[in-house]
Amino acid sequence: DKELEEKAQQRVQETKDILEAITKPAAAPDAVNSPEHYNRLDIEAINLIEMSMTKIEFLGYLKGNALKYVIRYKHKGNPKEDLSKALWYLERLKEKVDD
Repeated sequence: DKELEEKAQQRVQETKDILEAITKPAAAPDAVNSPEHYNRLDIEAINLIEMSMTKIEFLGYLKGNALKYVIRYKHKGNPKEDLSKALWYLERLKEKVDD
């Protein structure tokens, strides 16, 4: 089936892209614009995660992370930071829904 073959080829290419991204040498750290702990593989972790998922899976991932930060905001010692993270994930979710 031609459609099945095209989907298989797309997944192969996605896998190659992921492998290329994770094997590149890391760039010099930029503590302001791209903190090292978010960019250990010369690609933002969120972008690598998105590359590894379907659109529906990624939307669920974003929703789940937003909920996680809302649920725990009172319990980890920095409620404003957790709420800001929840908003960050909600904004990303909003952007991706519009795509």
